[in-house]
Amino acid sequence: MRYHALACDYDGTIAWDGKVDAATIAALETVRDSGRKLLLVTGRELDDLAATFPRMDLFDRIVAENGAVVYCPATREQTLLAQAPPKEFAEALMVKGVERISVGQVIVATWEPHETTALEVIRELGLELQVIFNKGAVMILPSGINKSVGLVKALADLGLSPHNVIGVGDAENDHAFLSTCECSVAVANALDTVKKEVDWVTDAGHGEGVQELIRVLLATDLVELEDRLHHKLVLGKQHDGAEFTIKPYGTNVLICGTSGSGKSTFATALLERLTDLKYQFLVIDPEGDYTTLENAIALGDHQRPPTVEEVLDVISKVDQNSVVNLTGVGLKDRPKFFESVLVRAQELRTKTGRPHWLFIDEAHHVFTKSRNGTASTFPRHVYGLLLVTLEPDSLPESVLASVDLVIAVGDKPEELFANFANVAGAKVPPFAKRAVEKGEAFAWLWRSDIPPFRFRVTPPHSERKRHQRKYAAGELPPEQSFYFRGPEGKLNIRSQNLNMFLQIADGVDDETWLHHLRSGDIVHWFRNVIKDPALADEAQRVAADINLSAMESRKQIRELVEQRYILAA
Repeated sequence: MRYHALACDYDGTIAWDGKVDAATIAALETVRDSGRKLLLVTGRELDDLAATFPRMDLFDRIVAENGAVVYCPATREQTLLAQAPPKEFAEALMVKGVERISVGQVIVATWEPHETTALEVIRELGLELQVIFNKGAVMILPSGINKSVGLVKALADLGLSPHNVIGVGDAENDHAFLSTCECSVAVANALDTVKKEVDWVTDAGHGEGVQELIRVLLATDLVELEDRLHHKLVLGKQHDGAEFTIKPYGTNVLICGTSGSGKSTFATALLERLTDLKYQFLVIDPEGDYTTLENAIALGDHQRPPTVEEVLDVISKVDQNSVVNLTGVGLKDRPKFFESVLVRAQELRTKTGRPHWLFIDEAHHVFTKSRNGTASTFPRHVYGLLLVTLEPDSLPESVLASVDLVIAVGDKPEELFANFANVAGAKVPPFAKRAVEKGEAFAWLWRSDIPPFRFRVTPPHSERKRHQRKYAAGELPPEQSFYFRGPEGKLNIRSQNLNMFLQIADGVDDETWLHHLRSGDIVHWFRNVIKDPALADEAQRVAADINLSAMESRKQIRELVEQRYILAA
């Protein structure tokens, strides 16, 4: 099941003229009966809602006051997500003649055309407040508070991600929470501006439209809307400039290639895309290559193996990713440990739909083959797999059969695809073979009629950081190091990184420093070894200024290097 919750607006969506009919109530009950959660996301105050709607108990959480209040009907607990404006604000509105003012626990509301007066009072009192519209209603709230903020908080309480939620609404103030949901729906009576932004518009309006949505949800889990969803994972660009994207749900990806071919770079880029889009992932890391991955909690090391309970404790929280380092687990014990983690992760997926992706590096370490080529640790219908291995035939047939997309990294894609096809029982269609340039890969959607195609990989954000760390404090080989030799070649002082370069530059005599600066040695090193043309150009500007003293030129070069490498790294 992909969608574990339905989030509904109240007025104009499940309600017509403030009332929810019996048929809509019955439809909402079927959602609860299916094991899914229900959330109500409304601009109304709780007391007002309770007086109008007697079935608040239908919902697992109610987000009220346009996102400022989260309420649990089962326990009657309330959580305020912001402080209310000072009393002087509502009083000032009344002094200025604003009528029909409603003051909630956080929200202050009125009606058009009083938004202009509200903005005047906000400026006069110097308050950090915002104005939000809702079909003629004017809602004043603390800056940053909207339905999306309240929904995310309510979902976190329930252990759910917005990526496993359908949202349905009708008005301006619904934009924020609808865009947060994986699938967004507008009822037929919604404003045109809302209809343009959602993934689906129902044929019917109000409660009947919600009933229509629920019927499809329970029948198909909205699989027919897959191609309309706005969430996509970008892997790179094809030769014609078009983005190469995949669906973030239900796709299994295999990345294969020889050591040093760029598999890890590609995988890291994909993990970063998942982080950017707030999809949760779990990394199984047999060789400890991903322990420094940003936005992920690393568990275990070469001295202390991780535990299954530690893994589950981390990923039980919606906003936490985990890297499970297996270097402390013996080779023969890794498949069994992985099986234990996989079983528990699949149990969590059954309840919540997450973690959304399971990334298994060096997958041949954890999958064991039986005599018939199946994998004892591999469940049926697993999805959201990202597998990395040297050779496809190192994995069991049952694992390869689950793959939807094969990525070949390196200069022999045809061999890798043939290797995969021999095990998976497929036939590689003819495709244009040509030299693969650095930063490129071949993709094969082997279940389709599309032949393998070349694309340029979207590089990871961390690539620049690794570059910075390498040259700032790494150990460059002798042939790439910088040597302070002096104008007569009497010195031979080696700088194996930029940190050492700056230290030695401060210690050599002025004549040696100016010799290397003005002869172009430093500029050449920056451009051709450090491979930073921008730094080289700036250094060239310093070298060309003959009025600069040795001290001043040292200072400027130091500032350039520190800003781009030392401080950044």
